Amino acid sequence: MTTSQAERKKIPRDRENDYTFQAAASRRAFLSEQTGVSLEHVSQYSFDPSILPGNVEHFTGVAQVPIGIAGPLLVNGEHAQGEFYVPLATAEGSLVASYNRGMKMLREAGGVKTTILDDAMQRAPAFVFEDAREARAFGEWLTEHFVEVKQAAEATTRSGRLRRIEQYSASRILFTRFDYTTGDAAGQNLTGKATAAACAWITSNYEGITDFYLESNFATDKKSSQVNILRTRGKRVVAEATVPAALIEEHTHTTGEKLFRARQVSNLGGFMSGVNNNGLHSANGIAALFIATGQDAANVAESSAALGFSELLPNGDYYGSITLPSLIVATYGGGTGLATQRECLELLGCYGTGKVRKLAEIVAATVLCGELSLGWAIVMGEWVKAHDRFGRNRP
Repeated sequence: MTTSQAERKKIPRDRENDYTFQAAASRRAFLSEQTGVSLEHVSQYSFDPSILPGNVEHFTGVAQVPIGIAGPLLVNGEHAQGEFYVPLATAEGSLVASYNRGMKMLREAGGVKTTILDDAMQRAPAFVFEDAREARAFGEWLTEHFVEVKQAAEATTRSGRLRRIEQYSASRILFTRFDYTTGDAAGQNLTGKATAAACAWITSNYEGITDFYLESNFATDKKSSQVNILRTRGKRVVAEATVPAALIEEHTHTTGEKLFRARQVSNLGGFMSGVNNNGLHSANGIAALFIATGQDAANVAESSAALGFSELLPNGDYYGSITLPSLIVATYGGGTGLATQRECLELLGCYGTGKVRKLAEIVAATVLCGELSLGWAIVMGEWVKAHDRFGRNRP
């Protein structure tokens, strides 16, 4: 045994029940002994650790993120209808104020119209063969046996439904994307389990597969990608609004023409720099909403892909829209049932079953408000001033 192994101290763990106040306290005491740091604030929380299995390991305490409220946000959606007060968990000063201003403007303009265009969560197996012809033949067989594959996949889940199997070939490999609807869950784990069962049926009934991988990185889990922008991952949502010219002049002291010109410059700048979307700061609002409502924060990588589009209408009004092609949200499972996260979902009327599309529309509407508000601030020369006023946390 080496000296480093002999000196290594293991994090305390209770093998009988590791989700208790006592188990968390023992880990904090261990950390204080090892580092000399007193975890006074990490130790303050209001829920029983017994609710945490499935959410975290080695539970020690909490990270307290401030929550601000923006709104009311007026949404004219197919699932979200009416006014909502939106909880945003953030440590960035001016962020809540900016979204709040956008919500005020668009509320006076008549609200944000939202539409969900598609719904698909993927797992992406790859199948390897002796040569390209074998791969092609397998693709044809897979199409012919979709019903049997679907039955095998759906036997593992109550809410998941296999919609289609996309096929993409290269060399002697067939890459696939198994597309599911997943009810009110985000669905990554659901699709993994269902696809594993489907592939077990496939490999038992088709000879000639030399190698098989349950995930080929073609689902691009927690990474933004062009395939998800084109094909959808999670919910594909559009939020749009038209702001009258008179309202623009009243609130921004500028014109729709100047806003549109600035948008064109922004598009060109993004194109030149090679950004993966042409939005301004969609990740800000999405991350803040995700943290507040118990979403998987790493999904911001995909969910924040934003396709902005705007038009200056003949009468001087300004049309703005944002398309989120890979918005991954849940209202059931994961972190949504945790104490504070559940309360934030309840504020929006979005906790539990049958609410995920409503939440998706609220997220998209919030993003549009933030996009327009930041665009206005840049044109008006208020961007730096706003951060200086609201974002300074220094003596």
